[in-house]
Amino acid sequence: MKPIEEFINKVICGDVLEVLSQIPNSCIDLGITSPPYNKKEKHGGWLVPKVVYTGAKDKREEEDYQSWQVEVLDELYRITKEGGSFFYNHKVRYENRKMIHPISWLVKTKWTIWQEIIWHRKIAGNIRGWRFWQVEERIYWLVKGKPEELKPRHAKLTSVWEIRPEQSHKDHPAVFPIELPTRIIYSVLEDKPGTVIDPFCGTGTTLVASKLLNKDFIGIDISQEYVQYAIKRLENAESEKPRVISEINKHIVELTFEKRKKMGLWDKRIKNK
Repeated sequence: MKPIEEFINKVICGDVLEVLSQIPNSCIDLGITSPPYNKKEKHGGWLVPKVVYTGAKDKREEEDYQSWQVEVLDELYRITKEGGSFFYNHKVRYENRKMIHPISWLVKTKWTIWQEIIWHRKIAGNIRGWRFWQVEERIYWLVKGKPEELKPRHAKLTSVWEIRPEQSHKDHPAVFPIELPTRIIYSVLEDKPGTVIDPFCGTGTTLVASKLLNKDFIGIDISQEYVQYAIKRLENAESEKPRVISEINKHIVELTFEKRKKMGLWDKRIKNK
């Protein structure tokens, strides 16, 4: 293993498991990622073409894919601090008329599944009529130990996040909207210092959000092209600050539940029913 300082605020090109194996135990505060979905490079839709990555194949036997994801997640568990969190974006898939749900391999990891968040993307990739249009993905809040309680201004955003997909950075087929990692980082770490990792960082959205929120970051991707894109994007991070600020401005509560009780507003609501 190497000192953590060799990884901080860097975008590293390499195999995810090889790079993670070099990171020391219990040094990461928060992780966010969306791994390749194993869509076999053949499943597109009328509105979204099939997903093909540069420098990597998204085509594995499903059993091998799930075992790989468990191995990656368990390495991430090792390097995460006690009380730390990892947010894992994935989706329900269908193969040969069968549903494949991320829960089926998440329960095999060392993580505790703290919450399932619905990412309502407001748009379907496939608008055929075999099923109701799939407009959501899942974000799993995984924890090591017990996390700190969220402040009301964050928790009130609920477990259904209505955030439209990213329209920029089309050099990558599956880019996060920057509002998504911004919401996670600001809610979990607030103004505290911390290190955020994205082991499948792609064009660097999580890293840019981390930088703009004054957090250290570590990015890993197997594609040299995406790594170079992420580095350039980090150099121009300030251009994305308005969207980060816009998301932060949603984290506001005028009267908390505790304040309502002290003012007698909660009692009045009960009596009026």
